[in-house]
Amino acid sequence: MSSSGTGRPEGGATPPTTGRSAADTGTTTVAEEQAEVIKAIRLRHPWRTVVAVILVLALALFIIDAANRPAYSWDVFAKYLFDQRISQAALNTLLLTVYSMVIAIVLGVTLAVMRLSENPVVKGVAWLYLWVFRGTPVYVQLVFWGLISTIYRSIEIGIPFTEPWLVFQTADVLDVFWIAVIGLALNESAYMAEIVRAGILSVDKGQDEAATALGMSWLQTMRRVVIPQAMRIIIPPTGNEVISMLKTTSLVAAIPYAFDLYGRQRDISAVIFDPIPMLLVACAWYLFFTSVLMVGQFFLERRFSRGVGQARIDKKPGTETGAIPAVTGAVPTGSATTDAPTTGKDAG
Repeated sequence: MSSSGTGRPEGGATPPTTGRSAADTGTTTVAEEQAEVIKAIRLRHPWRTVVAVILVLALALFIIDAANRPAYSWDVFAKYLFDQRISQAALNTLLLTVYSMVIAIVLGVTLAVMRLSENPVVKGVAWLYLWVFRGTPVYVQLVFWGLISTIYRSIEIGIPFTEPWLVFQTADVLDVFWIAVIGLALNESAYMAEIVRAGILSVDKGQDEAATALGMSWLQTMRRVVIPQAMRIIIPPTGNEVISMLKTTSLVAAIPYAFDLYGRQRDISAVIFDPIPMLLVACAWYLFFTSVLMVGQFFLERRFSRGVGQARIDKKPGTETGAIPAVTGAVPTGSATTDAPTTGKDAG
């Protein structure tokens, strides 16, 4: 029906405009009406400033006092910082850390898989290993490994209860350096096993099921699906363990191995009768290695954390941010409107 008799426009049609403009009626348009921008006042934290000033002053006073205190013997520190014996000891410390962590990671992954096995015997052996090496101090373990040549004087290879094929003297086969590596690695592998197991358990079970549905074997699933996703959880604590291992190498004196960084500085300080600057030399090298490892850990974490978390929204150049003004008022006349689709009933 036509709505001409009622004085109302048909459905979806734009109402006719009158002869008066929006300016004549006093109605503001969208472009003219702007909400007042809120002027935010920054919250002041005076106590934060006070605490920061106190900390800076305390640090400055400590540095000035340490620079002028004779007990630190900075001239002796500078003399022995790059001494050949100290540099070689620093290299030995780094080798101890690298070798021990490589062995510990391999053993840790193996133990983690054993802990997740359905075989109760395999799971029980892994649990017993973790119970022993996590439940005893690392210093005691190193002392025990230092006495291994006394407990087992020879290494025999052959069939049990028969004449051995080969016999080696333990002191000739195992050098003190490698005894230190084995002792540190066996202790660290117990902690790495729990780290790897936690990373594997963090991967959703559906990933494993999907890989099995695609026909992947268990090894392919672990290598291509589970382990890459678990690395995001494994990397941060592993980096901390590497840094901890670097400092734990100072305990190899229990074996005894005296060619690490701490052992060499102790020997030199016993000769010059000045232990404090030599301790500072050792601390400087430990801090240098730790700083390098922390930088490497940062980049590894960023590498394996790609695609995790919220996606970054890049701002387009030139886009300004600010308060969004609230606009109220009538829609100006002459603007484009969308007519509602008419059905056959309305058209009739």
